[in-house]
Amino acid sequence: MEAPDEQTTPFSSVTAQTNKLGRQYQALLDQSTPYVLYRWIGTGVGLLIFFARVFFAQGWYIVAYALGIYLLNLFLAFLQPKFDPSNDALDNDMEDGALGSLPTKQDEEFRPFIRRLPEFKFWHSATRAVTISFLCSWFEVFNVPVFWPVLVMYWFMLFILTMRKQIQHMIKYRYVPFSIGKARYTKNNA
Repeated sequence: MEAPDEQTTPFSSVTAQTNKLGRQYQALLDQSTPYVLYRWIGTGVGLLIFFARVFFAQGWYIVAYALGIYLLNLFLAFLQPKFDPSNDALDNDMEDGALGSLPTKQDEEFRPFIRRLPEFKFWHSATRAVTISFLCSWFEVFNVPVFWPVLVMYWFMLFILTMRKQIQHMIKYRYVPFSIGKARYTKNNA
């Protein structure tokens, strides 16, 4: 029995269209890469629209809570270095220490801060999550009745505790994930 050709399978046209849409979507993402501020403004507007939907509909609090936890998780991954210096003590398998780790002593070589979650992937995941949450807010099955002030209190407690831990980690291993005050060079300066 011979295997059917790709052109004769019943789903070849569907696969071709899916691949075409995937390429167009990737092209849009590639074009949006340099516009960091505009991308985040768009995501912020989408988040505000979602919160307005939740506020005026008086429901879908559990969806908003899940979105908040997911965004917090993304933010923490954005703040953390790709090569965590606290794992060096656990991973002493390498002879010279972990490659790519942050310097922890004054005389160590400088290594740039590399994020565990790059900004573009952070934005893309956050935008997808906001979009999915907004879509979920139109289906009654996701409108689980909960006492929303408790969820807000839980989220703030979670945020405070995790950020406290992250800030302590940043202080202990002396790294700053932001480049505030960094000198910017233009063509005229060079």
